[in-house]
Amino acid sequence: MNDNELPVMKNLRNKLRHVSSAPGVYLMKNAQGKVIYVGKARSLKKRLSSYFIKSSQPDIKTEVLINHIKTFEILLTATEQEALILESNLIKKYRPKYNVILKDDKRYPVLRINVNDAYPTLSVVRKILNDGALYFGPFSSAGTVQHTIKIINKTFKLRKCKHSELKQRIRPCLHCQMNRCLAPCCREVDPEAYHKMVKEVIHLLNGGTTDLIKNIKGEMLTAAKQQNFELAAHLRDKMFALEKIREKQVVVTTDMTDRDILAVAYKEHWSVITLMVVRNGCLIGSRHYEFTDNISTPEESLEAFIKQYYNTSPFAPKEILIPCQIDSKALIEAWLKSKHGKSTRIIIPQRGEKARLVKLALQNARSRTEEIVAAALSDQALIGRLKHHLNLPRLPKRIECVDNSNVSGTHPVAGIVVFENARPLKSDYRKYSLKQVMGPDDYASMEEVLSRRFSTKTTGSPRPDLLIVDGGKGQLNVALDVLQNLNITDIPIVAIAKTKGEKTNDYDKIYLPCRSNPVPFTKENDLILFLQRIRDEAHRFAISFHRKKRGKRATHSILDTIPGVGNKRRQQLLQHFGSVDKVRMAPLEEICGLPGLNKNIAKIIKKTLQSNNTKLGIS
Repeated sequence: MNDNELPVMKNLRNKLRHVSSAPGVYLMKNAQGKVIYVGKARSLKKRLSSYFIKSSQPDIKTEVLINHIKTFEILLTATEQEALILESNLIKKYRPKYNVILKDDKRYPVLRINVNDAYPTLSVVRKILNDGALYFGPFSSAGTVQHTIKIINKTFKLRKCKHSELKQRIRPCLHCQMNRCLAPCCREVDPEAYHKMVKEVIHLLNGGTTDLIKNIKGEMLTAAKQQNFELAAHLRDKMFALEKIREKQVVVTTDMTDRDILAVAYKEHWSVITLMVVRNGCLIGSRHYEFTDNISTPEESLEAFIKQYYNTSPFAPKEILIPCQIDSKALIEAWLKSKHGKSTRIIIPQRGEKARLVKLALQNARSRTEEIVAAALSDQALIGRLKHHLNLPRLPKRIECVDNSNVSGTHPVAGIVVFENARPLKSDYRKYSLKQVMGPDDYASMEEVLSRRFSTKTTGSPRPDLLIVDGGKGQLNVALDVLQNLNITDIPIVAIAKTKGEKTNDYDKIYLPCRSNPVPFTKENDLILFLQRIRDEAHRFAISFHRKKRGKRATHSILDTIPGVGNKRRQQLLQHFGSVDKVRMAPLEEICGLPGLNKNIAKIIKKTLQSNNTKLGIS
């Protein structure tokens, strides 16, 4: 600690004298007043003294943290458990730099069944809510989840239509005709029989395949004895399908207990926490949570993960296996019991099956960190070669690419995508509805979006190390003029232009300012492919925004102008048919069949939509 920091430490120690010994939460702040760390303590005075009284710190994280602390605040609570809950909420609110933060921007797919529905259905979601529904997973990929749904749909006849369609359908869908759905949307279905089928699906997803097979086999034999051979054949087919599922399930424990296994691994500036989900003794899923610039210890990382993960999860298993001891083990167990209504034990196994599972999770976490570090090194090498090849003044860690989209000059929009360290940074993507452009003017569109992006109002946004514009020399010159008018001279700009009238496998051309010919990439094909990938992502992003905007306006301009069709009827038509085009192609009788629509209004709708039957293209 240098001499300039001594007055700060003196002020912190003086402030510490007035701190209570009660439980609570403390917030560390830097010189700018930003919260950089949130912690809880049974005794605030004792915990804060460990930061500011000791001359040396036990780990590098605390040493680094103290060097950035300017002041602190405390919040008293009645109990340590209340402090634990408040700490989790404040971490979520402030997202401090030196806390382990479980990001929720990338969610793995899970299966959801809302048992409160009259006829529950199985759906794929990426966010678990505390809404009373049952969730199963996480699954390692969307492919795995789709495979599971495919097997369930073949074996069980749950409804496939969405909840909004349930009351509006007037005829069975194709799934019903294929004998894969009971069609409760438009047929009489016994609720008791349906819910029995739902319970079987839940039991299957919970890993109870063996018990389910045993029960179905008993029902099959009973049906055969009663000479109900059609039912017996149906149960036989279901049993064979479930046996195929059981063959693919990995049994990892023999006690059939629900448990989660956690392990953490570190390498370079990365850390990975691996979660393995075991239900009824079967491994049903696993996933990796990745963290960057993490200087926390394994104990701190696991404790922070458990608090944040199970704070939002509607389910906690009977056991959570971890590789090392954590400080607040008993407190977290008590909190989990109060939150989920049943006991959850946190275990640090030393031998046997449980220790083997923790070791397996640790191997997976280490393998993932190796992959991440190797990919990061490859990405760093890529942008390093890009800097050299384009003769850039600095490493292009942050790259932004601009693309415009319109249809014959209508609904002009633009999008900017951001790549940081060669990977998409979707949180920094930006959409622009262009307001000053008249007609299909790509140059004017480029001028407006760049002027808005780099205006004084956006000075707080990070500037790119490289700016890419989609187009040729014309777009490049427009971009140069905009930045010069804004007195910005430190952002390198390149233009990427598609090849025209040449072979389809030819690479796009890259243009630099003050250079007439494109930059050659003879021996650096991966660099031009990387730039093309950024441009294609910008094109996809702008097109998606344009389609969404155009679709809203098209729907409003056609349906809302029809006499007798208000907002409720417009929503009714779109919910039933799915789109304006499907309404246009629907038979007159089907439109009349909707509640509140008579034949006269249906004729007006058909006539208006057919007169507006123009197809739009995209440029």
